Amino acid sequence: MPRIRPFRSGDEAAVAEVCLRTADAGSDATGMFDDDAIWADIFVLPYVARHPELAFVVEADGGRVAGYIVGAPDTAEFEDWFATEWWPERAARWPRPAVKRTRQDATLIYAYSRRGGAEPYGEAYPAHLHINLLPELQGEGWGRRLIQALARALRDRGVVGLHLVASAENEAAIAFYPRVGFTALESPAGVQAFGMHLAGNGPAPVARA
Repeated sequence: MPRIRPFRSGDEAAVAEVCLRTADAGSDATGMFDDDAIWADIFVLPYVARHPELAFVVEADGGRVAGYIVGAPDTAEFEDWFATEWWPERAARWPRPAVKRTRQDATLIYAYSRRGGAEPYGEAYPAHLHINLLPELQGEGWGRRLIQALARALRDRGVVGLHLVASAENEAAIAFYPRVGFTALESPAGVQAFGMHLAGNGPAPVARA
């Protein structure tokens, strides 16, 4: 029977593999980029490096990690750390593309452009998350349980709101988040953002236009 447990040192390769196998709007992105490692070095490994206490995994049979959730309690602080400490160590490996010709170019340009204050949802919903489950765990309630685990941990830290941004192509995710307590927010083309108030009397959610 699968179970949720806190992330621990040594899980990095496993969560990176889950990230890769779900990175293409929930589908396997293996071979999509010149270097498969780009996905995890942007979307999961910085989180477990900076906030391992806010990372949880789902262990499937035999202790194999088949899903995870990671989060940052203060998006502006995290994005500044990403820009000044995490990403510069990887810049030589993946130089910034001069133009956006491919999805890999777009993803790397996004990584280079991350900075505190750029995220429009951070004031009302200061925390953000990334969550991924392999297909074998989907539809079994593990996503809901992971979100509950992270929400509890954030509330314990006094964080008042949580947000995430999903690809507009990921129809399953867009249908899922409202069912677990998120509200759709006004979003730019190509993505859909969601927010959840965790504590206090924060501003009312902004309904999707």
